[in-house]
Amino acid sequence: MLENKKAVIFDMDGTLVDSMWIWKEIDVRFLGKYGLIVPEGLNDALEGYSFHETAVYFKEHFPLPLTIEEIKSIWNEMAAKMYETEIPLKDGAKEFIAKLKEKNMPLGIATSNSRELAKVCLRSNGIIDAFDYICTSDEVPRRKPEPDVYLYTAEKLKTKPEEILVFEDIPYGLLAGKRAHMETCAVKDPYSEHAMKEKLELADYYIESYYDILNGTYRVLKGKS
Repeated sequence: MLENKKAVIFDMDGTLVDSMWIWKEIDVRFLGKYGLIVPEGLNDALEGYSFHETAVYFKEHFPLPLTIEEIKSIWNEMAAKMYETEIPLKDGAKEFIAKLKEKNMPLGIATSNSRELAKVCLRSNGIIDAFDYICTSDEVPRRKPEPDVYLYTAEKLKTKPEEILVFEDIPYGLLAGKRAHMETCAVKDPYSEHAMKEKLELADYYIESYYDILNGTYRVLKGKS
């Protein structure tokens, strides 16, 4: 999997950490404060949105007595507590990252989350120092599934796209990596189980945990370039 690769880029939520569930919970608690309920299909509608874009969506679609910046601030405060105390790394992630650092391989994060929350999450799990650059979707013109966030991270890592391996849990993220001309590894996550067929069609590899890589039991998928 790492043959001819000179850098690795990870998505964060659902890929490095088991965190996809918290945003539904935050939506319920946040909207509940204003007597509102979460409409069906909200998470699907926001798939791929950056943190700022999501706040804009909430401001435009819900009668909230808050500015966009106030919405983001409240979310950051709510999520920071959960990321610090309730969000674990995926099985084998820490050990795999340690192996990559032994090889002196540059590592990046390419996330739709906010930089503040990404740092809280990585720091609380003891891996923040392993990453050479953390890129958020707010830094680039277009969000996933466009390749911008991966191409910008590659630029910061000073590595050619074709020499990078991407880890992602969601189809639109895998598509972003593919459009960046990077090889991709799909990561198992309960949140995206419904999209498994699409994940396997898009990715070059598949793992149920990072131990699959360490043990050499990862899946090489059909049609791998």
